[in-house]
Amino acid sequence: MPSLYDIISDLRREHQTPSAARTLDLVVTELGQSQDNLKAALARLEGRSVPTGGQEVLEELATRAHLAGVDDEEIPLAPDEIRAMQEPLDESQFGIAILLGGTAVATIVLTAAAIVFGLNQLLHWF
Repeated sequence: MPSLYDIISDLRREHQTPSAARTLDLVVTELGQSQDNLKAALARLEGRSVPTGGQEVLEELATRAHLAGVDDEEIPLAPDEIRAMQEPLDESQFGIAILLGGTAVATIVLTAAAIVFGLNQLLHWF
């Protein structure tokens, strides 16, 4: 099964015109922005102008990728990319976390005490 980039390489060999090369370069650039999702990359290219004759190359790429089943792949973010997207925590967020955690612990303790008190009323443990 060919990968998306194998299909693009094949198209580069078959269509050796400058406009086809520029069109495929645009696709590769958009693939970098869409995490190798061809459908998303082509959707982003719809609003932009492509070189003359490039639309046919895009249609052929979309057809081949769809037939190979590599046109709508979802590639998860790497852990480093996820960490880079996260915002740093500040003091107010720590305070909120402490209040929420304390409330949860207090709720659990009070629930456990109510259960023990109720069972003690029935079973007369102490």
